[in-house]
Amino acid sequence: MTDITRAIAAATSLAASLDLPADDAIVLHNSNKLALRLTPCDVFARVAFVGQEVAQFEVNLAQRLAGAGCPVCPLEPRVEPRVYTRDGFAVTLWTYYEPVTPDTPPAGYAKALEQLHVGMRRIAAPSPRFTDRITEAQQVVADPARSPELADANRVFLGGRLASLRRAIEDRGAAEQLLHGEPHPGNVLSTKNGSLFIDLETCCRGPVEFDLAHVPEAVCELYPSVDQGLLDECRQLVIAMVAAWRWELGDQFPNGRRFGEELLRLLREGPPWPTLDTLTRRLEGP
Repeated sequence: MTDITRAIAAATSLAASLDLPADDAIVLHNSNKLALRLTPCDVFARVAFVGQEVAQFEVNLAQRLAGAGCPVCPLEPRVEPRVYTRDGFAVTLWTYYEPVTPDTPPAGYAKALEQLHVGMRRIAAPSPRFTDRITEAQQVVADPARSPELADANRVFLGGRLASLRRAIEDRGAAEQLLHGEPHPGNVLSTKNGSLFIDLETCCRGPVEFDLAHVPEAVCELYPSVDQGLLDECRQLVIAMVAAWRWELGDQFPNGRRFGEELLRLLREGPPWPTLDTLTRRLEGP
């Protein structure tokens, strides 16, 4: 039995024990967590190995943000809002929304992200700083055991670029606040209630441009008062960090090595820095 099969079995069994009929599960995506639509109860379940998640942080923050009127996906209201464990998996249950459009319209996306940031400024929640993510990427790059296929020259180059970008961004001294951390299109839902953000386990403190570095260009153009120089540095930083993840041993991202090679090429080539959605379309196209 594969890990995905076991995770699905754990989620459906748990839902049934909570009087949420779950005869079937549809895999919505599988990245840092497995995301499932359980039917016929229509619940959005997020599943990860116990100890490999920060689910309690995510649940607590989601409740506070929803209470503050922020555009986040709410927890499933038919059960107690908490982290459930079953067969070695941590499971959280959320409201499922049928997508209204395949892609989130830029105007709604930008407005929702601005509303999220405004609400997050009112929340005092202990959270990591964005630089912790840089440190994690640097550790992957620096350790050949964790990134054995990364050539030595690329290891030196990528490690140096991560360090220099960290210094450059910190030297700007920009205002920092609580952020989503990864508000890319895969983490925003287009619903009848407007754009709603999911996957709050990546929340961290940093400049808003760090969040904006994850979203499409059309969204950035509609977001007020953006520091373009800082945004460019954050976009380059995100490319460098994602490059590190793609070279990590055991990375499950589809076509991960191809992405890793292309990201290194982009870093060497220089600006303009593409947005992640542009890069993904380019590499996943025919």
